[in-house]
Amino acid sequence: MQHDQNNQKEFDFSLVLGGPLYQLYRRTRLVRPALELLKRRIIVICLLAWLPLLALTLIEGTALGGIRVPFLFDLDTHIRFLLSLALLIAAELVVHQRIRIVVAQFIERDIITPENRKKFDAIIDSSMRLRNSVTAEVLLLILIFTLGHWIWTQFVALHVATWYATPLSNNQVQFTLAGFWYAFVSVPIYQFILLRWYFRLFVWYRFLWQVSRLPLNLNALHPDHNAGLGFLSQSVYAFTPVLLAHTILLSGLIANRIWHANATLPDFKFEIAAMLILLCALIILPLSFFIVRILNAKLDGLRGYGAVASQYVDHFYLKWIGTPHYEKKSLIGSPDIQSLADLSHSFNVVRETYLIPVGWNQLIRLIIVIICPLLPLVFTMIPLEQIIERLVKTLL
Repeated sequence: MQHDQNNQKEFDFSLVLGGPLYQLYRRTRLVRPALELLKRRIIVICLLAWLPLLALTLIEGTALGGIRVPFLFDLDTHIRFLLSLALLIAAELVVHQRIRIVVAQFIERDIITPENRKKFDAIIDSSMRLRNSVTAEVLLLILIFTLGHWIWTQFVALHVATWYATPLSNNQVQFTLAGFWYAFVSVPIYQFILLRWYFRLFVWYRFLWQVSRLPLNLNALHPDHNAGLGFLSQSVYAFTPVLLAHTILLSGLIANRIWHANATLPDFKFEIAAMLILLCALIILPLSFFIVRILNAKLDGLRGYGAVASQYVDHFYLKWIGTPHYEKKSLIGSPDIQSLADLSHSFNVVRETYLIPVGWNQLIRLIIVIICPLLPLVFTMIPLEQIIERLVKTLL
């Protein structure tokens, strides 16, 4: 009975199923215990942030014109609330399903030894208590309506006459009715869900850090070339929707400034590069917590298999080379040759053990995926007609 309870605990690990917002989802019937009703959550939350803006701008006459930046021409707003926000909400289900499988493999692969199982379970319990913290989400709200609001007004909002605000001479802005909803409802909704993901990532960082401090049963001979921890690379794919939401948002911000503030795409090359580096580091950094453990397993493997290899090749030399000619037998069909090849392969597996459980191919695929939302911005530099003309000339 105790084994069944312990075996269930790792599958109860979830970065998403908890916290005040999750409980609010349940009370408003936007979620079921296993994160069902995803489409309902996306529609309700996105429309709560976006639809009142459309209605108010229609009433105020700034939906299509009457101002330098009408609502329907504000690309950042539509991309933020209809694409990026939707992806952040959808990412909850992806992370919930994939990360719990990652955590379960610590047990399934016997990386956590039976004598350390209680410590591992305690780490899970501690992580779930932190995930459910009311204090953490209250602090996020306070941060949003203080520092978050200031950052938005200073660095995100357009400083031209828009559907949501008109700049004044004293570096202040005068909000419209739609602007009040935008600044104090829509943007805080987006910021809260975004910052909540950062908090969930902190819980994930903390969990992996504590697990990496445990005595782990690693074997450098494991074919995943990560001493048995290669499954942690699955977390990269789990968090990809969260990263993609960031570059979608960045794409909207840049597009807005190109269209309405006479900026050009090269003006944002540093921001784009910094964003890509930051997002990749955000996901790979917690995997680096296991570098010392993998390195120790690799060094132990090299030492142990190196000693075995030395003994074997000495024996092989004496048997097949060091004996008199008339005592030698034919190597054809000898199991010694196959054993030597197997030993060489095993030693190469140990030698090629990577210290971080994520490969270059995975990293390149991740970069390609998260950079895709930025590719349409290239059309702001080269007219579409010119691109089509060049393609036709190339093909024909």
